[in-house]
Amino acid sequence: MISNAIESDAFVFFGATGDLAHKKIFPALYAMVHRGTLNVPIIGMARAGWTLDALRERARDSVQAAGDFEPECFAKLSALLHYVDGDYADPETYAQLKRELGFARRPIHYLAIPPSLFGSVVQGLARSGCAQHARVIVEKPFGRDLASAQELDRTLHEVFDESSIFRIDHYLGKEAVQNLLYFRFANTFLEPIWNRNYVRDIQITMAEKFGVQGRGGFYEEVGAIRDVVQNHLLQVIALLAMDAPTGHEAQAMQNEKLRLFRAMRPLNPKEVIRGQFRGYRDEKGVAKDSQVETFAALRLHIDTWRWADVPFYIRTGKCLPISATEVTVNLKRPPLSIFDADTTMPTNYFRLRLSPEVVIGAGALVKQNGEEMRGEPVELIARHHSQTEKSPYERLLGDAIRGDTSLFTQDDSVEAAWRVVDPVLTDPLPVVEYEPGSWGPRAASAVVDGGEGWHNPGIEHTQPC
Repeated sequence: MISNAIESDAFVFFGATGDLAHKKIFPALYAMVHRGTLNVPIIGMARAGWTLDALRERARDSVQAAGDFEPECFAKLSALLHYVDGDYADPETYAQLKRELGFARRPIHYLAIPPSLFGSVVQGLARSGCAQHARVIVEKPFGRDLASAQELDRTLHEVFDESSIFRIDHYLGKEAVQNLLYFRFANTFLEPIWNRNYVRDIQITMAEKFGVQGRGGFYEEVGAIRDVVQNHLLQVIALLAMDAPTGHEAQAMQNEKLRLFRAMRPLNPKEVIRGQFRGYRDEKGVAKDSQVETFAALRLHIDTWRWADVPFYIRTGKCLPISATEVTVNLKRPPLSIFDADTTMPTNYFRLRLSPEVVIGAGALVKQNGEEMRGEPVELIARHHSQTEKSPYERLLGDAIRGDTSLFTQDDSVEAAWRVVDPVLTDPLPVVEYEPGSWGPRAASAVVDGGEGWHNPGIEHTQPC
C-alpha cells in the first residue's frame, strides 16, 4: 500500500527495560539501522532507575542474543539511543522527555506497557506538549472484551486522532500472512472460484505443541479465545474473505477489512467447544477449579453474498501434537460423478501453511496407472524460503514511522471483532478436558458439519505430484 504521510522524526518507547523491548524491539531497531531505514533519535522511557549506559548494555545483550551482531552497526544504533528514567505519573518525566526530543516535531510514541498505564502516559504526553503532531503505537491486548476496548479507545482519543493511533498486532507483520494477502489478489485463477458457489468450507488451525510455559497466572486472565482468536485468527479470516481494496491507499485496505468484520455473525455458544488440557490446573498461578480454555474450536458465519452459507471453522490450542498454523480451503465436489470411486476421494482444496514454514498446496485427483478409471489424491506444492525477510516488528515499526496504517487495526475493526466473540466470553460453557498431545476434546469434531472433518496440519493424506 502507498502512503504519502510524513515520517516521524523521533522514536520514543515506553517500557524500554521490559521483556518485549529485549526480545523484539531492540532487534527490530537494530535491523532497521542495518538496512539504513532508521536514522532518528531513539528515546527509551522506563521507571527502573537505569542510566543510558545500562540501556545500551541491555540493547547490546538483546541484539547479540538475536544473532548476526555487527559491532559497527550496533555502534550506529547505540549513538541514536537516549534514555529518560522516571515515574510515568510525574510531570517532570515528560519535561525531561521534551528536552530529549530537542528539535523533533513529529515523534512517535510506542506504549510497550500494560494498558492500565495508558491513561497517565497519554495525559502526560499531552500536558507536556509531546503529543502535538505525534503518533502513538499501542501493543495488544486491545481490551479484554467490547466494553474495555471501547474504554481504552476513549482514553487514546482524548489526545490522539484515530489516524495517529497504530494498534500493533505482530501477527499481521509476519511474512507468511503477507504472502496470504498477496496470493489472494495477485492470482487471477482464484477469483472465479473464491466464493460460495465453489468453496464448501474454510478451516484455520493454529496448533501449539507447548503449554503455558510457566505463565499460568497470565493465561488465567486471557484464555485461547482472547489470546489468538479475537485478534490473530479473525484477522487471518479477514484476509481470506475480504474483497479486493479499491485503490492503493492504506485506508482502502482498512475499509474492506472493516466491512468483512461487520459481516461476521456473533458466535453462537452452541457452535463453540472450549477445552482445557489435563494438567493445566496444576500450573503455578492457575485456579484449581479454573474454567479458562486452552483450546477452542468454533464455527463462524459471514453474512455477505460471497460467503453466505459457507462455514468458517477455527481451531486453536495448546499441548497439541505439533506447532503449526494452517489454512485449508475445501472446494465442493463436481456437480456430477462420472467415476464411481470419486465419492470416496478427498475434495479439491488449497492448503496455506503459515508456520513454521510457508507452504502453498493445491489438492487434486489424478488417474492411477492401470486399466481402470481409478484416481488418487496428489498435492501440488510451492514452498517459500527467504533468509533475508523482515521480522514482524521490523516491518510494523517501519510502517508506523512512515505513517502507513495498512497492517494496523483501527478502532471500529477492533470493536467489531470483540462483538463477534463477546457472546462466548460473557456466558461461556464449561471447558472439556483433553489429553496433552491429542487434537483437543473429542467434542470438537462435531463443530465441523459434514465433509471430511478437521484437516490436521502435518498429517499428509496425499502423494506429492
